[in-house]
Amino acid sequence: MADPLIIKICGIKTLDILETTIAAGADMVGFMHFPRSPRHVSVEQIGDLISSARGRIETCVVLVNPDNSCVAEIAALGPDWIQLHGPETPHRVEAIRIEAGVEIMKALPIGSAEDVAHIADFVGVADRILLDAKPPKGADRPGGLGETFDWSLLKALDPSIPFMLSGGLTPQTVADAIKTLRPFGVDVSSGVETAPGVKDKRLIEAFMRNARAAS
Repeated sequence: MADPLIIKICGIKTLDILETTIAAGADMVGFMHFPRSPRHVSVEQIGDLISSARGRIETCVVLVNPDNSCVAEIAALGPDWIQLHGPETPHRVEAIRIEAGVEIMKALPIGSAEDVAHIADFVGVADRILLDAKPPKGADRPGGLGETFDWSLLKALDPSIPFMLSGGLTPQTVADAIKTLRPFGVDVSSGVETAPGVKDKRLIEAFMRNARAAS
């Protein structure tokens, strides 16, 4: 029997939406620590959110090309995961994983066959791989842009490499994504929002329902 699908709701900013997400049955929540994001939360806020979530749902803090002091500050809050969403190299991912002592999820932007070929470089240095849409040139942030990528590119991916899927997923598209690509998990942020950074309870519940039904 296949493992149950892992569902991550990312970019949570408030205790209210955290509670909604836990009640809806999600497996993981993500908190953005990146000032340019509309979903950015401070270290203090992340500490409160992690404390509230602990023992009830897995927590993940999203960082973009963090320096060592940032990694140490976030690791000290005790999240279950750190997600690296910048241009970190495999070597840097491995160094952060050792330094933080926290499981690492590495987000990889997919926009070409070359991007798919590079996924294998991160197998073994990251605990999980998350495939996201490559941001358009000139974008001011690396994810949460509501864009999907050309899923057919993943036909070239070694089928033994497990991945989570992100990038433009919504309550309407998640079932098709799961049936087409068979990821072991899905990650949504802008797809359950009514405006950038504003999560919606009904959209979270619909996403959860449709994802579970498809898996």
